[in-house]
Amino acid sequence: MIEKILRKFGYIKKIKLNDLIEKNYILPKSEITYSNDLLYTFHNADFLKDPLFIESYELGKNTDGGTLLKNSDIQWRIHVLCWAASHAMHLEGDFVDCGVHTGIFPRAVINYTNFQKSVKRYFLLDTFNGLDERYSNEIELIRNETMGYDKEDSNLLYKQVVNTFKDFNVKIIKGAVPETLKYVDSDKICYLSIDMNCVAPEVAALEFFWDKMVSGGVIILDDYGYANSFNEQKEAEDAFALSKGVQILSLPTCQGLLIKP
Repeated sequence: MIEKILRKFGYIKKIKLNDLIEKNYILPKSEITYSNDLLYTFHNADFLKDPLFIESYELGKNTDGGTLLKNSDIQWRIHVLCWAASHAMHLEGDFVDCGVHTGIFPRAVINYTNFQKSVKRYFLLDTFNGLDERYSNEIELIRNETMGYDKEDSNLLYKQVVNTFKDFNVKIIKGAVPETLKYVDSDKICYLSIDMNCVAPEVAALEFFWDKMVSGGVIILDDYGYANSFNEQKEAEDAFALSKGVQILSLPTCQGLLIKP
């Protein structure tokens, strides 16, 4: 029935590829509301018209300097982070980002939530030089090299991030997780973003911060929904959630969402 409806409105076409007939769902370009970051949809994307979101997204993207986001955009992913951060602003506790790079995520969040007007602190943790081989497997290190993280000047990137956040209540912690987790001197966390592209540090962060998360606190796992090369992260994070009696919500943005009971 669904196929008939889609075919009626022209959403399905048959094409011949390598002598095989395969069914492909084709989205009419005029109907698409969002088409970035491997996400294509007809669904409402009104946040793209919100002046505050537009400003916040551009501030975050501009920290990138035309590297990771040179030919792409991740608005919906940032929209999720801004929603989570806005929710967390009503809770007791501080913010933490594990995996910062140039500061795309926290810069957008700070602007969107008017973070500087609060008494909260924002902790930013990163090696500023890609993955640490002591805590990474072979596949992760190959991905690290492919993305160019291993070729970055850690001192230069660190100084850049320090400059970006110099006017905000931010503590920047340089080094590898899990070693640097102890420098997050807060007993209450309400917002935790994890984007380290690596199983061991991500699980270590979850283990370290879980008991510090306040009730209602939000955890966003950036790569949770990616298939294939990130499967190990999902499996490990699912196992962690199961051990705590909770479940991670998989989002079409590739992120995972977890709320502390």
